[in-house]
Amino acid sequence: MNPHASLIFTTSLILGTTITISSNHWMMAWTGLEINTLAIIPLIAKSHHPRATEAAIKYFLVQAAASTLLLFSSTINAWHTGQWDISQLTHPTASILLTVAISMKLGLVPFHFWFPEVLQGSSPITALLLSTMMKLPPISILILISQSLNPTLLTTLATLSAALGGWMGLNQTQLRKIMAFSSIAHLGWVVIIAIYSPKLTMLTFYLYCLMTTPIFLTINTTKTLKLTTMMTSWTKAPMMNAALMLTLLSLAGLPPLTGFLPKWLIIQELTKQEMTPTATIIAMLSLLGLFFYLRLAYHSTITLPPNPVNRIKHWHINKPTNTLIATLTSMSALLLPLSPMVLTML
Repeated sequence: MNPHASLIFTTSLILGTTITISSNHWMMAWTGLEINTLAIIPLIAKSHHPRATEAAIKYFLVQAAASTLLLFSSTINAWHTGQWDISQLTHPTASILLTVAISMKLGLVPFHFWFPEVLQGSSPITALLLSTMMKLPPISILILISQSLNPTLLTTLATLSAALGGWMGLNQTQLRKIMAFSSIAHLGWVVIIAIYSPKLTMLTFYLYCLMTTPIFLTINTTKTLKLTTMMTSWTKAPMMNAALMLTLLSLAGLPPLTGFLPKWLIIQELTKQEMTPTATIIAMLSLLGLFFYLRLAYHSTITLPPNPVNRIKHWHINKPTNTLIATLTSMSALLLPLSPMVLTML
């Protein structure tokens, strides 16, 4: 891609995100979301592959429908209350429509069908943007209107997302699809606590971004897009693959690692809100995700392909050490000791 075009699209992404998260008016929030959508579409379609073009069209149609719903719900609310302020969402119909719109933007169940397909058609770096940066504006809107939302509806969507994200990830062999279902499952954890503790919602989302970024960067560096190629990628970058295993286990939420912190705090908060059955269900559903993260970790470091076919073993990548991946991997594995400081902030 032309460097000037790339600069324009990247700047537009940052601008759209900033406008949405700092706006107090529905029209400005909608404008920021539209800028974001229009900026990411050329980045999805830049490889000119039919799969990438299809992914860009799917993404555009879903995001346009979600933006229309968001504008429609805010107009209904303004019609009945005379307020365009985001925090003044009081009309019940507008609240339900807006929950649906945000769910479509984020890819929550049952509006998740577009997300794995779009990620599968994108490059690893674009998939990283779709999984992290593009989720920030809808989540910020969700937090601003959290007190006006229907708790039962939001909890149902979140629990279904955690269930389906783990369940559908079990039989995938494409890494980008696995990461897409992982994102859906983690969004369930992010959304379920939005009404009760917005700060914890943001903490969970930030830690998810911190853990997902080194995984996508490692996939991009080693050019590993399937489980079969992941099994032989240890010959390219042994240390990077060993670190990838730790990051995957952290994303699964295993206790000594960073990923355990948000799940622990969310279960604690749900118990305080007398939602012990919900906390138990969502904790049990995270075991589905743990299974395929363990499978990924197993393939990345321990096993070779189980077939006797002669494969070309790639030799080490002659690239300088990527300090960003090393730093993010260390943080995604070793931040749990900071939990007392996090608890005082919450």
